[in-house]
Amino acid sequence: MAIINLTPDSFWQGSRQTDKTYLSAVEKAIRDGAEIIDIGAQSTRPGYTEVSAEEEISRFLVPLKEIKKRFPVLVSVDTYFSAAARAALDCGADMINDVWGLTHDSDMAEVIAKYNAAVCIMHNAHAQLSGDIWGAIEEFLKNSLSLALAAGIDKNKICLDGGIGFAKSREQNFELLNGYEKLSSFGYPLLLGVSRKSMFGGDVKDRLAPTVEATRLAVKKGVMFVRVHDVKENAEAIREASVLNGD
Repeated sequence: MAIINLTPDSFWQGSRQTDKTYLSAVEKAIRDGAEIIDIGAQSTRPGYTEVSAEEEISRFLVPLKEIKKRFPVLVSVDTYFSAAARAALDCGADMINDVWGLTHDSDMAEVIAKYNAAVCIMHNAHAQLSGDIWGAIEEFLKNSLSLALAAGIDKNKICLDGGIGFAKSREQNFELLNGYEKLSSFGYPLLLGVSRKSMFGGDVKDRLAPTVEATRLAVKKGVMFVRVHDVKENAEAIREASVLNGD
């Protein structure tokens, strides 16, 4: 899954696209091996300032239409607003990537179900987790899955994300990463999103190597998707790790 940020404030400046660059960025991502393009119109970096659903829509509407028109690729839209999700699905988006796991907006699950779309359900919390992180994460995901299935979302169109970097300390992020296969107990495909995140320390421009190592680990743990900025390097890591893993 390739990250295409349509925001002026995403945590890594190198990932920010404009109306003049996003098409070439998508083309390169597909050429490098992306199976899904994930459009983000709102930064969710630590300390971000929220923009409205209307602002999100104004940022992604034209790019989404152009991407769907020009490229035969699955497109995900990263939003937790049902109004933005509806606008995206009206324009042909295939998936909604909700960093609040259907809990921020009570209409989100119903909108996704109405369009028979796919969804990525991510764990999140309003305060940093304490104590046993696994219990809190599993309880949240269980509740989100109940919301999804009750609304009629196809169980074959659901994937789960443990939410590394969200409401977790650096140590908790690594605990989650190193035990990520535990989330397979739900029976749904997993998505891992750690690309260039602060858990790796140092400057963001120097975090490609640990991101690639995390991708190799994801292959060993049976993760289906990795959400990344650097498609070529991570796609190569997936191929290499898959061979070593006997896949």
